[in-house]
Amino acid sequence: MRLSLITLLALTLLTGAVFALWPELDLMGSAFFHGSGSFAGDGHGLRGLRGVLYFLPVIVMGLFFLAWILGWLAGWFGLPWPEAMQPRGRSLLFLALGLALGPGLLVNVILKDNWGRPRPLQVQEFGGPLEFRPWYKTDGACPKNCSFVSGETSGAFWLVAPASLAPAPLRLPAVALALGLGLTTGALRVAFGGHFPSDALFAGLFTLILVAFLRKILIKPDKQGLRGDDPYL
Repeated sequence: MRLSLITLLALTLLTGAVFALWPELDLMGSAFFHGSGSFAGDGHGLRGLRGVLYFLPVIVMGLFFLAWILGWLAGWFGLPWPEAMQPRGRSLLFLALGLALGPGLLVNVILKDNWGRPRPLQVQEFGGPLEFRPWYKTDGACPKNCSFVSGETSGAFWLVAPASLAPAPLRLPAVALALGLGLTTGALRVAFGGHFPSDALFAGLFTLILVAFLRKILIKPDKQGLRGDDPYL
């Protein structure tokens, strides 16, 4: 399944315009999960699901790296090892860079620590002490690890990268599953009061743009012009 950079960029611009023109949409989205002085994510058994989704990207990356190490060791000692279980270095680089540059550098280092946007549970509309700020304003009172954008959502949407390396018959359902996990994670972060809807949407779109760009430059097309028909090309 191909990821169109133009389409993703257009969706990002549209998202930015909608939430800039109607910033109250963020408050309405978070208010949907808020009642009786708390957010819906508290005390409803969702913390376990959040924990699984939180660690899933690292687990998937670790499994790819482990398969690469085991395949290399098998080749070194002349042991049999299925070729389908041996990721190529280019694919491993694609996944590692996507995880490091997206959820790592862009989201958690550049944006979250410098944007200043308070989280929903911190703003006055939901019982907090801070003033709500639209996504495009960086003058909020949050000092560090702020709301814009969602790190966990970014990590979940990174799962599209390994899904896009699946064999052609499995690629569409794999990418659809990864997108579903990303949307679920974003919804959970809003339900917990950790992020506004725009934080989750931007996190997903930024990550998908980076993944699509890295895939375009790192994953070579096969003879039919399809990228990644061999899952470890």
